[in-house]
Amino acid sequence: MTETVGISLLGPGNIGSAVVAALAGGAERYALRAGRPLELRRVLVRDASRPREGVRANQLTTNIDDVLTDPGTHIVVELMGGEEPARTYIEQSLRAGKHVVTANKEVMAKAGGALLGVAAEHGVRLLYEASVGGGIPVIAPLSRDLLANEVTAVTAIINGTTNYMLTAMTQQGADYAEILAEAQRLGYAEPDPTADVEGFDASFKIAVLCGLAFNVDVAPAEVTRQGISGITARDIAYAAQLGSVIKLLARARLVDGEVEVSVQPTLVGRGEPLAKVDGVLNAVQIEGDLVGRVLLEGPGAGQGPTTSSVLADVLDIAQDIVGERAPRGGVPRRRLRVRGADEHVARYYMRIRVLDQPGVLARIAQALGDAQISIASVIQFDSEDQATEGTAELVLTVHRASGAALQGALEAIRRMDVVVEIGNVLPMEG
Repeated sequence: MTETVGISLLGPGNIGSAVVAALAGGAERYALRAGRPLELRRVLVRDASRPREGVRANQLTTNIDDVLTDPGTHIVVELMGGEEPARTYIEQSLRAGKHVVTANKEVMAKAGGALLGVAAEHGVRLLYEASVGGGIPVIAPLSRDLLANEVTAVTAIINGTTNYMLTAMTQQGADYAEILAEAQRLGYAEPDPTADVEGFDASFKIAVLCGLAFNVDVAPAEVTRQGISGITARDIAYAAQLGSVIKLLARARLVDGEVEVSVQPTLVGRGEPLAKVDGVLNAVQIEGDLVGRVLLEGPGAGQGPTTSSVLADVLDIAQDIVGERAPRGGVPRRRLRVRGADEHVARYYMRIRVLDQPGVLARIAQALGDAQISIASVIQFDSEDQATEGTAELVLTVHRASGAALQGALEAIRRMDVVVEIGNVLPMEG
C-alpha cells in the first residue's frame, strides 16, 4: 500500500494554479478523505525557468517522460486545454499505468470513447467531471447515481458566457453587440468569443454527455449547431410576448433507436425550470425512465467550481488506490445513427418582414399548409422606423414539424415578392 498518492499536473495555468493552491491549503482534509496524503510530484510546463507559486523548481519539467516514468506518480491531472498535445499525453499516461483526471471537453468529445477503452485495457481510470458543467456534478450522477435508469433525454444550458449574454439582453432590452462588449469588459467573454457564441463549446459538452447518458459516441461535427450571434433585441421582446425566454439549449435525446443532438437558441416557456437559469449559471436536465426529470444547477465555470470537480475526481481515484480496490472497468461505447437537422421535429418560432399589403398572411399560410405545417399563432408588428416604412413584421409560431418540411416551406416563402426578409427561425421548448 502506498504511503502517499502521487499527483503530477500537466498545465499550471489558471485552473492548474488553483489546483496546486487547493492541494496545499487542504492537505490535511484531503489526507483524511483519501486515507493517505496527496503529494504533488511533477508539473509539466513550457518554460521551467519561470517560477510557479506553490511549486518547487525541482518539480517543474518540460518533458512528459519525466511524468510517465515517475513511479511515484499515480494520478495525472491534465489541464492544458486544446486537443493536442493533451490527447496524446492522456493516452500515454493511461498506457503507462497512470490514472488520469481531465477537464478537457474537446478531447473527451472527440476521443473520449477511445481513451476510456485504453483506460479499461490498462486497468486504470479516466475521470472527467470538470469537462462539462464546471462545478455541477453531472458526470458522476450519470455514471453512478442514475445507473439504474434508461436515460432518454438530456437538455442543458452548458455555456455560461452565452447564458449571461441572453439573460442580459432579456433584462436590459439591449442588442447582441452591446451585450457582447459588456461581457468582454467583465471577463465573461473572450476577446475572440467564437467558441462560445457560435455554440462550439456547448457542442463539445453535449457530445461528452451523449457518451455518459446513452453510452453512444457522437462527434461534435454531428451536432446540429446554431449560435446566438443572430439573436436580436426584437427576438427577445417577441419571445416575452409569447411567454418565453431565449436560451442556448444543448439537447440530446433517443428517438426510435437513433440519436438527435443539437445546440440552438430556443424559446423556452417561462414555466420550464430551465427558463429560470440566469446569468453565468449552468444547468443540466436529465430524463430517466425510473427517476423522471432531474435538474442539476450551479456555476458552470471559473477557478473554484472547476477545481472542485477536478479534486473530487482525484479523491475518488485516491480512495481506490489506498483501498486497493480494482479499477472500475469501462463499458464499450455503441454507435447509433445521429439524425440530421432535417429530421429533427419541433415547434418553431419565425420572424418574417413583409410588405404591408392585404393577402400576405394568406400566402404565407398557404406555403406552410402545402408543407403540412400548421400555424399555432400570429402577431403582426407594424414598422416604426423610416428605413422599413411600408413593411410589417410577422411573428408566427407553428406546431411540430420536421426540419425538412420547415426548410421547404421557408424556401417557398423566401421566393415570394411580398417577403422582404426571413429573420430568425428558432425551435420552441415547453
